[in-house]
Amino acid sequence: MASSLTCAGVVWAFLSFLCAAASCVGFFMPYWLLGSQLEKSVSFGTFRRCSYPVRDESRQMTVMVEQCGRYASFQAIPSAEWRICTVVTGLGCGLLLLVALTALMGCCVSELISRTVGRVAGGIQFLGGKYSCSEGTGVSR
Repeated sequence: MASSLTCAGVVWAFLSFLCAAASCVGFFMPYWLLGSQLEKSVSFGTFRRCSYPVRDESRQMTVMVEQCGRYASFQAIPSAEWRICTVVTGLGCGLLLLVALTALMGCCVSELISRTVGRVAGGIQFLGGKYSCSEGTGVSR
């Protein structure tokens, strides 16, 4: 099994994969914001939520639905900021995962990653990291 990466490149490939996996798991889990509402603990992320309030018209009151799930549609995400955050974070996670998997393949295949390709991949990874880290800006209501 020949490699086109240096020792630093192999370390970068494995760290890239771990960071991409952590970003993707964080994107899919609904635990970005934790709190309580109507004396129940609630949590939500960009497109998932747990224990959320709904209006019960038969009893004319707000009740808590104690389950986790995705929003019914893209438009059901509470605000435009959260919808933008969902798209941007998903794109960032996709870029990070693409570069990480390419780097891991470079550990097994010789001449897959040259110095120029490594620099371009690092730039793409930087952009992916910027996208996946930008979800915390300007999204609170």
